[in-house]
Amino acid sequence: MGDHILQGNPPVALTLRRSARARRISLRVSGLDGRVTLTLPHGVPEREALQFAHEKAGWLRRQLTGQPEHVRVARGGALPIEGRTLIIAPGAGRRVIEAEGKVLVPGTDKHVAPRLQAYLKTRARDRLAAASDHYAGLLGRKYTRLTLRDTRSRWGSCSAAAALNYSWRLIMAPPEVLRYVAAHEVAHLQEMNHSSAFWAVVEDLMPDYNAPRRWLRENGAGLHKYRFRD
Repeated sequence: MGDHILQGNPPVALTLRRSARARRISLRVSGLDGRVTLTLPHGVPEREALQFAHEKAGWLRRQLTGQPEHVRVARGGALPIEGRTLIIAPGAGRRVIEAEGKVLVPGTDKHVAPRLQAYLKTRARDRLAAASDHYAGLLGRKYTRLTLRDTRSRWGSCSAAAALNYSWRLIMAPPEVLRYVAAHEVAHLQEMNHSSAFWAVVEDLMPDYNAPRRWLRENGAGLHKYRFRD
């Protein structure tokens, strides 16, 4: 398939893809990076799908204008950590510390963002490793490695080699959201698909997964607006 431009003000880039599972033409705007995907079933002409996108142009642009703006991480600003919004303030010593509604970061202004990012990554690895170990233990399965990335297309993944990959930005979400993503990816160690059997495994691991899953869909994009580099 490929990319197409939906003309207008502003122009909208569309990624077209065919799906054997699709029963109708659909449009999806990624809550993470604003990418627009136009999916069409096999046998449906591209021109018909593009006409569908043209008819939905107004809706598309309204969705795209709702994408979060970037927020530079700096002293005096706010940052969510495990679902709590903390004020970034000067700190002493060498360690980043959370205290009384603040996250205290030592060093000069130029040190704030990189030190906070390193702090969040370390904390994310600890929390995700603990959650992954817990759910893998419940399944009686093992994963081969755990990797953190700053992915915009997905919050986590599980490879055929049983390697788990997560976005470190999950540490900014409420703890149950991070645990849900861990349960979701660990479930793939048993079911490498998104079938009803897979979701049954997720429910066994985390019976109340629907609420954190919904939070991620509705609020996850906001975690990507925090910019740690200029």
